[in-house]
Amino acid sequence: MIYETDRTYTREMNTNDIKSLSEILQDAEVMAAYEHAFSDEEVREWLDKQMRRYEEYDYGMWAVILKKTGEMIGQCGLSVQEVNGEKVLEIGYMLKRKYWHEGYATEAAAGCKRYAFEELDAEEVYSIVRDTNIASMNVAIRNKMTVRCRIIKNYYGIDMPHLAFSIRKVFP
Repeated sequence: MIYETDRTYTREMNTNDIKSLSEILQDAEVMAAYEHAFSDEEVREWLDKQMRRYEEYDYGMWAVILKKTGEMIGQCGLSVQEVNGEKVLEIGYMLKRKYWHEGYATEAAAGCKRYAFEELDAEEVYSIVRDTNIASMNVAIRNKMTVRCRIIKNYYGIDMPHLAFSIRKVFP
């Protein structure tokens, strides 16, 4: 277990999670911010990338597990991203659509923020959100993040405007 919240816990993903991960990454509505639902090969590549991140950084996107059932309901975790030429630590999150609007993304993202501040001693964390993704913006806002800037990310040859939300660690 990486961290836990009231209703969930996170752990590293592994090859046994490919079916659950496919339910997330191959759902066009979940992947609307990418404008691209993943193929089987892309799902495997995504999982391989996370497992490489675990080895290299000791973090990546982790499986979000519902405590009461043991089901993988999504992924939430950390990655290094670029914002205006600077490398930043980002909290990312994606859930199976049937678990949307139940507070799980906010809960997982808040736990991830705590982990970054307490375990990694990060001074600031970001969530980089497509400017059309109101639900994910609301997760960042509920996680007490504010917009720092607007950036353009390019996925699959498409320039996509994003908002870079962040929060700094408050030192006692």
